[in-house]
Amino acid sequence: MEDDTSIISSRGIEAFGRKVTTTAGHLIGPLADPAAGTHYQNAMVDLHKQLRRPNLQRNVFSFAKTTPTDLVRSKLSTSEIQYRAISYVPDELLENIPEDDNVYSLFQGFQATLPESSSNGNKRRGRRVSRGRKLIEDNGSDPDVPPSLAKLQKDRHALNHQLELLGIRKNMSSSEIREIDLKIANLNAMRRIVLDRLAGLEQEEALLEHDIMDVENRLEDAQDQYEEEQMFAAQATPTQSTTADMDDTPEAQAMDASFMSESIYEKLPPTSSTPTKPKRHKTIRRKSMPILHEHFEPGSMIRELQAHNDMITAIDFDIPFGTMVTAALDDTVRVWDLSAGRCMGFLEGHTASVRAVQVEDNIAATGSMDATVRLWDLSKARYVPQDNRINKIDEEAEDEDDGMAFENPEDEPVLPPAGSMSDCPLFTLAAHVDEVTAIHFKGDTLISGSADKTLRQWDLEKGRCVQTLDVMWAAAQASATMGSSEGAWRRTGRLPDASADFVGALQVFDAALACGTADGMVRLWDLRSGQVHRSLTGHTGPVTSLQFDDAHLVTGSLDRTIRIWDLRTGTIFDAYSYDHPISSMMFDDRRIVSAAGEDVVKIFDKADGRQWDCGAGITAEEDGRTPAIVERVRIKDGYLTEGRRDGIVGIWTC
Repeated sequence: MEDDTSIISSRGIEAFGRKVTTTAGHLIGPLADPAAGTHYQNAMVDLHKQLRRPNLQRNVFSFAKTTPTDLVRSKLSTSEIQYRAISYVPDELLENIPEDDNVYSLFQGFQATLPESSSNGNKRRGRRVSRGRKLIEDNGSDPDVPPSLAKLQKDRHALNHQLELLGIRKNMSSSEIREIDLKIANLNAMRRIVLDRLAGLEQEEALLEHDIMDVENRLEDAQDQYEEEQMFAAQATPTQSTTADMDDTPEAQAMDASFMSESIYEKLPPTSSTPTKPKRHKTIRRKSMPILHEHFEPGSMIRELQAHNDMITAIDFDIPFGTMVTAALDDTVRVWDLSAGRCMGFLEGHTASVRAVQVEDNIAATGSMDATVRLWDLSKARYVPQDNRINKIDEEAEDEDDGMAFENPEDEPVLPPAGSMSDCPLFTLAAHVDEVTAIHFKGDTLISGSADKTLRQWDLEKGRCVQTLDVMWAAAQASATMGSSEGAWRRTGRLPDASADFVGALQVFDAALACGTADGMVRLWDLRSGQVHRSLTGHTGPVTSLQFDDAHLVTGSLDRTIRIWDLRTGTIFDAYSYDHPISSMMFDDRRIVSAAGEDVVKIFDKADGRQWDCGAGITAEEDGRTPAIVERVRIKDGYLTEGRRDGIVGIWTC
């Protein structure tokens, strides 16, 4: 607080004012009064005391040096001074103002954005027009013009003004749309950059996964080799001592002299050198899952591969952008790296075309027309994935010889090196007497269906058949047990199709087995008893595909229908049909995809019940080509692969 004795304070100003008034009064008053002189002297002394104070002298001196601008600024607050300093625009910016091609001024745009109040609204609100405004309007009108005509002119002027304002607002909206389009284009460009970055990260991730798998395989081989050496060393020590003791006996020396030459036995392999344990398969699960395809627009094509030269008969893959196995009527089975779009090698061993393929993690199973089922370990492939091109500029000359890693999609496909899959075969399952048309394995159990009208259960740990299920016998037993024709083999209403497989599709989970056959029946088996405990009747044509989850089973048939069954009740939950027979079907968490004799894949969205198409046939007319009919489809997590009759494999997002 200020000192009360200071002249700047309120009390000091009041006292000083009284003194000045008193001094002026005594100066004007009569000089003969002696008290007046004394009072005047006292007032002047007090005034001089006030003026001699240092604070007052400094304030007066600084006030004398203050400019009018500073006096004005002293009246402003700190925030206002900062705002004025920020809002100051230098001359350089004023000289570089961009040209504006807008025909409307800022005031017109502001006026157009204000809400217009109509005359009806004014009447409803009871608003009064000021008298001055009426006088102005009356003076602006021509007295010679009739009132009715003047009113019409006034209405025309108001309507024209509103039309002009609407035009301004329309142009403003158009400008805003252009700005939004520009922002969307910039965001799309940023999205493409981030997608490329994500693709690079997933490629690096795949490389690390491959390196980790390679190190683990070498570690396992080294450990097995070490254990075998230890076992051989333990077996060789007692054998050598026993042989030396026997050679010292006279009976052994006589036998050597009278029997065959010892060199014959030296050529025979010892018992310990033969493998004592079968070659087991080891499941290797990936530690990461690709997510790049989730950010693509549904129906977008990721890649198209000329996989074979004939019709695709079977196709499957493990995960999106993972490993795919394809088979065709050209009697070849090929393995593909989906992230790079290149062929890893050929699975050689079958003597006829492969009709069924399943890929689960690093294990692949193939069923062929040669009546055998073969298992493969794809992690044993001698394959180097696509290298990272970062910091590879100096190695251009070295990379010219590697045409596989960085091939041009428009060029002819480069064949993989011979023998790249020679270490992949695990074992062969041979017990069927006719072609294998359907296979499915889960864990250590594999089920195969054949044209010999049997289903066989295989133990993958021991590599042998543990149970044979005769479909015809089971159908007869079910008919006799139920006392009706529900489970019996029945003829479909259509003419028999020679190309239809006796066992069209099957799936196993633990002890449950679902099998679809050529009579249109779907039979649910219990592998513990080897009996059919339920038969689903509804299809009028051979069943070509099926798949089940916890609650539902979905089947596709040559009768052109897709049926969804409720496994809890055994009844039809939903059904829909297409124009052509269903040759392949599969579903994931959201969609059911089908190959229905067209050049597109039929997709049914389970969430909203919407049907839509995906494939090359949608843009066939625009591209000027005619895609082949889709024969096989597979989908996992929205990643769709489809195989066509001309050997092309298309990869899409949906």
